[in-house]
Amino acid sequence: MKHKKSDAIEVCKEFEDVLAPRLNLTVIDRTVYYHLLRHTHWEGKLRLRFMVMGIGAQLGLSRTPVRSSLRRLASHGLLRIVERNYNGTVAEVRLPSELRAVGACPAGKRGKRPDGVDLDGMDFLRTESLRQSIRAREGGLCFYCLRRTYPRSRTLDHVVPRARFGSNSYRNLVSCCAECNPRKQELPAEDFLRQLFRDGRLSQSDLSARLQALRDLAAGHLRPHG
Repeated sequence: MKHKKSDAIEVCKEFEDVLAPRLNLTVIDRTVYYHLLRHTHWEGKLRLRFMVMGIGAQLGLSRTPVRSSLRRLASHGLLRIVERNYNGTVAEVRLPSELRAVGACPAGKRGKRPDGVDLDGMDFLRTESLRQSIRAREGGLCFYCLRRTYPRSRTLDHVVPRARFGSNSYRNLVSCCAECNPRKQELPAEDFLRQLFRDGRLSQSDLSARLQALRDLAAGHLRPHG
Protein backbone atom coordinates (compact mmCIF):
# COMPACT_ATOMS: atom_id res chain seq x y z
CA MET A 1 0.00 0.00 0.00
CA LYS A 2 2.81 2.40 0.86
CA HIS A 3 4.47 1.78 -2.53
CA LYS A 4 1.19 2.51 -4.36
CA LYS A 5 0.67 5.74 -2.42
CA SER A 6 4.18 6.93 -3.30
CA ASP A 7 3.61 6.13 -6.98
CA ALA A 8 0.32 8.02 -7.00
CA ILE A 9 1.95 11.11 -5.55
CA GLU A 10 4.72 11.06 -8.16
CA VAL A 11 2.21 10.57 -10.98
CA CYS A 12 0.11 13.51 -9.76
CA LYS A 13 3.16 15.74 -9.50
CA GLU A 14 4.34 14.93 -13.01
CA PHE A 15 0.85 15.24 -14.45
CA GLU A 16 -0.06 18.54 -12.77
CA ASP A 17 3.35 20.22 -12.88
CA VAL A 18 4.46 19.16 -16.36
CA LEU A 19 2.03 17.39 -18.64
CA ALA A 20 -1.36 18.99 -18.03
CA PRO A 21 -0.13 22.59 -18.51
CA ARG A 22 1.75 21.69 -21.70
CA LEU A 23 -1.26 19.95 -23.20
CA ASN A 24 -3.67 22.66 -22.03
CA LEU A 25 -5.88 20.04 -20.39
CA THR A 26 -9.12 21.28 -18.87
CA VAL A 27 -10.46 20.61 -15.38
CA ILE A 28 -12.79 18.00 -16.88
CA ASP A 29 -9.86 16.37 -18.73
CA ARG A 30 -8.00 16.13 -15.44
CA THR A 31 -11.04 14.73 -13.63
CA VAL A 32 -11.65 12.05 -16.26
CA TYR A 33 -7.96 11.10 -16.35
CA TYR A 34 -7.77 10.72 -12.57
CA HIS A 35 -10.94 8.63 -12.65
CA LEU A 36 -9.30 6.32 -15.19
CA LEU A 37 -6.10 6.14 -13.14
CA ARG A 38 -8.14 5.33 -10.03
CA HIS A 39 -9.58 2.25 -11.72
CA THR A 40 -6.41 1.08 -13.49
CA HIS A 41 -2.88 1.83 -12.30
CA TRP A 42 -3.89 2.60 -8.74
CA GLU A 43 -5.58 -0.79 -8.56
CA GLY A 44 -2.70 -2.62 -10.23
CA LYS A 45 -4.39 -2.82 -13.64
CA LEU A 46 -3.41 -1.59 -17.10
CA ARG A 47 -6.75 -1.76 -18.94
CA LEU A 48 -10.28 -0.71 -18.14
CA ARG A 49 -13.64 -1.47 -19.75
CA PHE A 50 -16.07 1.40 -19.41
CA MET A 51 -19.16 3.08 -20.79
CA VAL A 52 -19.04 6.83 -21.45
CA MET A 53 -22.39 7.26 -19.70
CA GLY A 54 -21.07 5.26 -16.74
CA ILE A 55 -18.09 7.58 -16.26
CA GLY A 56 -20.39 10.58 -16.58
CA ALA A 57 -22.76 9.22 -13.93
CA GLN A 58 -19.92 8.60 -11.49
CA LEU A 59 -18.42 12.05 -12.04
CA GLY A 60 -21.69 13.96 -12.24
CA LEU A 61 -21.10 14.96 -15.86
CA SER A 62 -23.12 14.58 -19.05
CA ARG A 63 -21.96 12.32 -21.87
CA THR A 64 -20.76 15.10 -24.23
CA PRO A 65 -17.97 16.60 -22.05
CA VAL A 66 -16.82 13.13 -20.99
CA ARG A 67 -16.63 11.98 -24.61
CA SER A 68 -14.75 15.14 -25.59
CA SER A 69 -12.25 14.63 -22.78
CA LEU A 70 -11.71 11.01 -23.74
CA ARG A 71 -10.97 12.12 -27.30
CA ARG A 72 -8.46 14.71 -26.12
CA LEU A 73 -6.75 12.24 -23.79
CA ALA A 74 -6.55 9.69 -26.62
CA SER A 75 -5.21 12.23 -29.12
CA HIS A 76 -2.41 13.12 -26.68
CA GLY A 77 -1.55 9.47 -26.08
CA LEU A 78 -2.71 9.29 -22.46
CA LEU A 79 -5.37 6.82 -23.49
CA ARG A 80 -5.10 4.03 -26.06
CA ILE A 81 -8.36 2.51 -27.26
CA VAL A 82 -7.98 -1.26 -27.54
CA GLU A 83 -11.56 -2.26 -28.32
CA ARG A 84 -14.91 -0.56 -28.76
CA ASN A 85 -18.26 -2.32 -29.13
CA TYR A 86 -21.74 -2.56 -27.62
CA ASN A 87 -20.26 -3.89 -24.38
CA GLY A 88 -18.28 -0.70 -23.87
CA THR A 89 -14.77 0.58 -24.53
CA VAL A 90 -11.58 -1.16 -23.46
CA ALA A 91 -8.67 1.24 -23.08
CA GLU A 92 -5.12 1.31 -21.78
CA VAL A 93 -4.33 4.25 -19.53
CA ARG A 94 -0.81 5.59 -19.85
CA LEU A 95 1.19 7.35 -17.17
CA PRO A 96 2.79 10.74 -17.86
CA SER A 97 6.23 9.12 -17.69
CA GLU A 98 5.27 6.82 -20.57
CA LEU A 99 4.68 9.65 -22.99
CA ARG A 100 7.52 10.72 -25.25
CA ALA A 101 5.77 14.03 -25.76
CA VAL A 102 6.24 15.19 -22.15
CA GLY A 103 9.42 17.06 -23.02
CA ALA A 104 8.90 17.44 -26.74
CA CYS A 105 8.10 21.14 -26.78
CA PRO A 106 8.97 23.91 -24.31
CA ALA A 107 6.10 25.17 -22.21
CA GLY A 108 4.41 28.16 -23.80
CA LYS A 109 5.40 27.14 -27.34
CA ARG A 110 3.60 23.84 -27.66
CA GLY A 111 0.92 24.09 -30.34
CA LYS A 112 1.27 27.87 -30.73
CA ARG A 113 2.16 29.92 -33.79
CA PRO A 114 4.54 32.89 -33.55
CA ASP A 115 1.49 35.19 -33.44
CA GLY A 116 0.33 33.47 -30.25
CA VAL A 117 -2.64 31.60 -31.76
CA ASP A 118 -3.28 28.41 -29.78
CA LEU A 119 -3.49 25.68 -32.42
CA ASP A 120 -4.25 22.92 -29.91
CA GLY A 121 -7.60 24.43 -29.06
CA MET A 122 -8.80 24.65 -32.67
CA ASP A 123 -11.21 22.35 -34.53
CA PHE A 124 -9.61 22.00 -37.99
CA LEU A 125 -12.79 20.67 -39.56
CA ARG A 126 -14.77 23.74 -38.56
CA THR A 127 -14.08 25.93 -41.60
CA GLU A 128 -12.88 25.46 -45.18
CA SER A 129 -9.82 27.63 -44.55
CA LEU A 130 -8.74 25.42 -41.65
CA ARG A 131 -9.32 22.28 -43.71
CA GLN A 132 -7.29 23.81 -46.52
CA SER A 133 -4.41 24.50 -44.14
CA ILE A 134 -4.16 20.76 -43.45
CA ARG A 135 -4.16 19.97 -47.18
CA ALA A 136 -1.48 22.61 -47.81
CA ARG A 137 0.72 21.16 -45.06
CA GLU A 138 0.96 17.87 -46.98
CA GLY A 139 2.10 19.72 -50.12
CA GLY A 140 -0.37 18.04 -52.45
CA LEU A 141 0.72 14.51 -51.46
CA CYS A 142 -1.15 11.74 -49.68
CA PHE A 143 0.16 11.59 -46.12
CA TYR A 144 0.12 7.80 -46.20
CA CYS A 145 1.18 6.57 -49.66
CA LEU A 146 2.91 9.79 -50.86
CA ARG A 147 1.08 9.83 -54.18
CA ARG A 148 0.13 13.16 -55.74
CA THR A 149 -3.43 14.14 -54.86
CA TYR A 150 -5.78 16.39 -56.76
CA PRO A 151 -8.68 18.53 -55.48
CA ARG A 152 -11.38 16.08 -56.56
CA SER A 153 -9.69 13.06 -54.99
CA ARG A 154 -8.27 14.72 -51.88
CA THR A 155 -9.79 13.82 -48.50
CA LEU A 156 -9.08 14.47 -44.83
CA ASP A 157 -8.54 11.51 -42.52
CA HIS A 158 -8.43 11.11 -38.74
CA VAL A 159 -5.18 9.33 -37.85
CA VAL A 160 -6.88 8.12 -34.67
CA PRO A 161 -10.46 7.41 -35.88
CA ARG A 162 -13.37 9.28 -34.36
CA ALA A 163 -14.75 5.92 -33.23
CA ARG A 164 -11.64 5.60 -31.08
CA PHE A 165 -12.04 9.13 -29.69
CA GLY A 166 -9.76 10.79 -32.24
CA SER A 167 -10.02 14.59 -32.25
CA ASN A 168 -10.24 17.23 -34.99
CA SER A 169 -6.85 18.61 -33.94
CA TYR A 170 -4.13 19.37 -36.49
CA ARG A 171 -2.21 16.63 -34.69
CA ASN A 172 -4.82 14.08 -35.76
CA LEU A 173 -5.90 15.21 -39.24
CA VAL A 174 -4.04 14.49 -42.47
CA SER A 175 -4.73 14.95 -46.16
CA CYS A 176 -4.80 11.70 -48.09
CA CYS A 177 -5.94 10.18 -51.36
CA ALA A 178 -9.41 8.76 -51.93
CA GLU A 179 -7.95 5.25 -52.08
CA CYS A 180 -6.10 5.29 -48.75
CA ASN A 181 -8.98 6.79 -46.78
CA PRO A 182 -11.43 3.86 -47.11
CA ARG A 183 -8.63 1.28 -46.97
CA LYS A 184 -7.33 2.55 -43.64
CA GLN A 185 -10.74 2.81 -41.93
CA GLU A 186 -10.12 2.07 -38.22
CA LEU A 187 -6.69 0.47 -38.62
CA PRO A 188 -3.96 2.01 -36.45
CA ALA A 189 -1.99 4.33 -38.74
CA GLU A 190 1.27 2.46 -38.10
CA ASP A 191 -0.32 -0.83 -39.17
CA PHE A 192 -1.79 0.77 -42.29
CA LEU A 193 1.62 2.15 -43.31
CA ARG A 194 3.17 -1.28 -42.89
CA GLN A 195 0.37 -2.70 -45.03
CA LEU A 196 1.23 -0.20 -47.77
CA PHE A 197 4.85 -1.30 -47.51
CA ARG A 198 3.89 -4.97 -47.87
CA ASP A 199 1.74 -4.06 -50.89
CA GLY A 200 4.74 -2.38 -52.52
CA ARG A 201 3.29 1.14 -52.35
CA LEU A 202 5.99 2.35 -49.96
CA SER A 203 9.70 1.63 -50.00
CA GLN A 204 11.60 0.79 -46.80
CA SER A 205 12.90 4.35 -46.59
CA ASP A 206 9.40 5.72 -47.26
CA LEU A 207 8.00 3.56 -44.45
CA SER A 208 10.62 4.81 -41.99
CA ALA A 209 9.93 8.41 -43.00
CA ARG A 210 6.16 7.98 -42.68
CA LEU A 211 6.43 6.40 -39.24
CA GLN A 212 8.61 9.31 -38.15
CA ALA A 213 6.06 11.71 -39.64
CA LEU A 214 3.38 10.09 -37.48
CA ARG A 215 5.50 10.68 -34.39
CA ASP A 216 6.16 14.27 -35.42
CA LEU A 217 2.45 14.82 -36.05
CA ALA A 218 1.46 13.56 -32.60
CA ALA A 219 4.17 15.69 -30.96
CA GLY A 220 2.85 18.83 -32.66
CA HIS A 221 5.83 19.37 -34.95
CA LEU A 222 3.82 19.28 -38.20
CA ARG A 223 1.85 22.48 -37.92
CA PRO A 224 -0.63 23.54 -40.59
CA HIS A 225 0.23 26.27 -43.09
CA GLY A 226 -1.53 29.59 -43.08
